[in-house]
Amino acid sequence: MIRLLLVDDQALLRQGLASLLALEEDLTVVAEASNGQEAIALAQQHQPDVILMDIRMPLCDGVAATRRILQHQPAPKVLVLTTFDEDELVWQALQAGALGYLLKDTPSEQVAHAIRTVYSGHAQLGPTIAPKVLSRIAQPSKVNPRDLLTEREVEVLTLLAQGCNNREIAQALYITEGTAKNHLTHILTQLNLRDRTQAALWAKQHLNLPGSMHSQK
Repeated sequence: MIRLLLVDDQALLRQGLASLLALEEDLTVVAEASNGQEAIALAQQHQPDVILMDIRMPLCDGVAATRRILQHQPAPKVLVLTTFDEDELVWQALQAGALGYLLKDTPSEQVAHAIRTVYSGHAQLGPTIAPKVLSRIAQPSKVNPRDLLTEREVEVLTLLAQGCNNREIAQALYITEGTAKNHLTHILTQLNLRDRTQAALWAKQHLNLPGSMHSQK
């Protein structure tokens, strides 16, 4: 059973979404929040598997809430569900660590599919969102690839480039081995890399690690 936290400042929308998702046998809503501050507290209290996060909310927006929530362990997966598709909002949400970004007009069965996808550790972007992301990634002169990662992900990549396995990364950062693996999965997705070897090479080329210049071919 995938445990969900719904975050949206519109109560009717939350209730409607909860009713629709209740029809899915493998999904259950464990809590609802009306703003980012409530989301942070409820995420710690209920430890959901996936959070459906709105973007623009009072007190604390979805981007800031996502960033805060993902600092805690175990970290849930975050799927943005919003009416806003501005390029910068999409980019900020993904930089904060969200694995998916959908618009609220997405059919409920597709939302359910997206929840399962991000729960498995894979990215899920809506059909109008994916071209925005791909277009921005295709402009390296305007995008610093380092900005695709959180500070924690940079720490994980640095240790990976130094030859650490998942267990050693987890021990060094005081996180679980599963969390370390989740970070690596998200890193590969964000940077469009195939495996750990490519990730280690990327780190040596972009993170200014000691000895990086000698490691490049």
